[in-house]
Amino acid sequence: MRLAFMGTPEFSVNVLAELIAAGHEIAAVYTRAPQPSGRGRKLTPSPVHKFAEAHGLEVRTPKNFKSENARAAFADLDLDAAIVVAYGLILPRAVLDAPRQGCLNLHASLLPRWRGAAPIQRAIMAGDTVTGVQVMRMEEGLDTGPVLLSESVEIAVEDTAGSLHDKLAAVAAQLAPRALSALARDALVATPQADDGVTYAHKITPQEARIDWRRNAEEVDRHIRGLSPFPGAWFDADGARVKALFSRVADGAGEPGAILESDETLTVACGGGAVELITLQRAGKRAQPANEFLRGFALGAGGRVS
Repeated sequence: MRLAFMGTPEFSVNVLAELIAAGHEIAAVYTRAPQPSGRGRKLTPSPVHKFAEAHGLEVRTPKNFKSENARAAFADLDLDAAIVVAYGLILPRAVLDAPRQGCLNLHASLLPRWRGAAPIQRAIMAGDTVTGVQVMRMEEGLDTGPVLLSESVEIAVEDTAGSLHDKLAAVAAQLAPRALSALARDALVATPQADDGVTYAHKITPQEARIDWRRNAEEVDRHIRGLSPFPGAWFDADGARVKALFSRVADGAGEPGAILESDETLTVACGGGAVELITLQRAGKRAQPANEFLRGFALGAGGRVS
């Protein structure tokens, strides 16, 4: 099929690779424009942008689709379909209707749960035990279209946003070619999303990443794993910001934020129970296991983190 691919982060790259491997013609790749990053704030292309250029594909980075020129340029591609995977821009009706078979979106949740920007993080933080990837036919609403294909994935107790991201990305990469094959045979069945159970995966804010030790240990543990590796849940220790990148629920109790153990392991009391912080990272430093971290940054038992 003749396709446009629309995606931005690493999650989208494997899907594009599988579409190329399946023999589809990628007429153009749409992605977000290069963004400032790093200490020098150098403009950096998205992962999809880099991959597409490396494979000789035309890359387009419109700021939006409000202009007639942007819409006309998309329509002029004469597409069979568009595949959208974490693109990051709203598509107006004129764009959704331009391909002969419409626009298909791959979303990393079991809709209508976790519509929106951060479904992987929100699923872990909420304590969900299962999530998945779904292919839906796009509408103008936020992730509201009917579901065409679906595959579930279990969330393990040790999963972080990073590990779950990789599981779901692999599933998405296999679902996209299957969806297009079925689309070509007119074999996709559209199932409207349920009206009940709608939740929104709002974007993670910097303020939200701070750990609240007053919450119970299970919630703190999910908060840490759900924000690892990015943006990273953090706490204050002796005036330094420290990211907690991996944890587990541990035995112990005390005032929220009290350090219960800080020899080879680092255990902190929560509003109920305690968590062991297994991997930590100070600003400008590499991630370290707790025993290494504690050798370079002493946190005495009986002290506190805020």
